[in-house]
Amino acid sequence: MPEVRLVDIHKKYPGVIAVKNVSITFTTATVTCLLGPSGCGKTTMMRIIAGLETPTAGDVFFDDNRITDLPARKRKIGMVFQYPVVYRNISVYRNIELPLLEEKLSESERKKRIQQVIDILGLEDSVEKEISQLDGGTRQKVAIARTVARQPAVILFDEPITNVDAEAKVQLKRALKELTRQLRQTIIYVTHDQTEAMTLADQIALMKEGEIVQLDAPRKLYNRPDDVFGGWFLGNPGMNFFEHRVEALDGGLGLKSPLFPGPLKISGLNGQDRITVGIRPEHVKLGREPSNFAVGGNVRRKFIVVGGHYLVSVELGDKIIKVKVDPVLGRQIEIEVWVECPLDWITLFGPDGRRLDANLSV
Repeated sequence: MPEVRLVDIHKKYPGVIAVKNVSITFTTATVTCLLGPSGCGKTTMMRIIAGLETPTAGDVFFDDNRITDLPARKRKIGMVFQYPVVYRNISVYRNIELPLLEEKLSESERKKRIQQVIDILGLEDSVEKEISQLDGGTRQKVAIARTVARQPAVILFDEPITNVDAEAKVQLKRALKELTRQLRQTIIYVTHDQTEAMTLADQIALMKEGEIVQLDAPRKLYNRPDDVFGGWFLGNPGMNFFEHRVEALDGGLGLKSPLFPGPLKISGLNGQDRITVGIRPEHVKLGREPSNFAVGGNVRRKFIVVGGHYLVSVELGDKIIKVKVDPVLGRQIEIEVWVECPLDWITLFGPDGRRLDANLSV
């Protein structure tokens, strides 16, 4: 399976720049998710890889072979779209088999490939059914099976589970996870859904306004975003952000904040006079009794979120911080609480929104 490389890819439409000089490597036998809001350029980038769009500038490589001008039909790419591409009025088995007949494979090889994808995607009970008898989620499984059975050099997924119901989404996510685990093909997966990306990806390319903000492993991207946008976009809800002025403190630099019981020193700054403190709601500690490094606050509101956890808004001086806590503590807390922001979970951002290689200490 090839390594896919984009080098200085730029795509401009009349009045719009969809992709801005992007360079990225999609490593062999890994799953890379292009993640971002609608209009960020992720689908345009996928279409350039597929040969369905021509870049305004830049090049596409499969390994060391430049394929920028190669027609889509010659790129040995498989693509799964938002809506299932299947043949009606024939069985599931026949749907998967037809593309393999065009490749003139032996009957035994066809059967082997078909059985493999049927097993991985859990289509055993649907093999003899006609497409018209299937729900939307199962039809999309068939479309995926058709693509995978061909064993293309690269598989592209363009938001394949966007248009199915909630139960089918859960089933498809599980099936896709198993599929990617077993096949180890080069897979590029476009989505705006962070849960899909965090579940399926070996690496995530987070996109904003035609650019890649950060390319990283899912957990690193989540815990240590390179940009305020990553902290905001990932998470439910995203990071808490608090802007502070940098002050002279004991011969060095520091800040005073209602988030902490006393002034903190800052090391590693490079001329910034204002910084933004970021911390995720689940990394904030909330208690009913005072503890080391905690500050007292008042609960403004609380409500139940996904998984039965509580999201609690706490007033700390002139700041409001969001805290995510387990169901037991969420039910118990009342008005007065104690909040601790562990320094290990703090991320500092500069005025430009980029993460700083700076640290807070007592």
